[in-house]
Amino acid sequence: MTEKERMLSGLPYCDLDPELLHDKARSRQLTRLFNSTTEEQLDYRTELLKQLFGSVGEHICIEPPFRCDYGCNTYIGEGFYANFDCIILDVAPVHIGNDVLFGPRTCIFTPWHPIDAEIRNKRIEGGRAVTIGDNVWIGGNVTINPGVTIGSNVVIGSGSVVTRDIPDNVVAVGNPCRVMRPITDEDKRYWTEVYEEYRSFRAKADKKAEED
Repeated sequence: MTEKERMLSGLPYCDLDPELLHDKARSRQLTRLFNSTTEEQLDYRTELLKQLFGSVGEHICIEPPFRCDYGCNTYIGEGFYANFDCIILDVAPVHIGNDVLFGPRTCIFTPWHPIDAEIRNKRIEGGRAVTIGDNVWIGGNVTINPGVTIGSNVVIGSGSVVTRDIPDNVVAVGNPCRVMRPITDEDKRYWTEVYEEYRSFRAKADKKAEED
């Protein structure tokens, strides 16, 4: 078993392995190119992200700057958006579902390091996979720790540190992040009313623009 195979399996490995250093160098090159793009180069940004990640949906938007360890160990679904300063340390696989939104400075950390300093200084480390379901909104300045699974239809409040699994259909906040309440039919009704009011406003504005 190679060091890379050990890393992806969650076993202890050495990050000084030549294959891993090569993969990191490729990631650094692609993220450097991505972070130097302008807002007029949206197609080129998407092309770079498709080269960087293990897989992505057709519609993806990440605001520079963005950083990751490998990129190729991250798998992202359709309709993903990440605001500024996103960091994904993907020494273990990261799976992100469809229609997921990241607030600014969202961080996903899969690596772990030995608590014992003598062993830690030998550059031995490991990783645990992170999984995020569909229709998830992660607030700003959220940190997601190694091994965490976040379910679908979840809202994580800003500033949270997610250290344990979060089930489907909840709002969760805090450090450490805990479930605050379920997402209910009342939420659905309230936000449907908000949306319908906006649709009415938009229709009137569009009609007025046509008349003018």
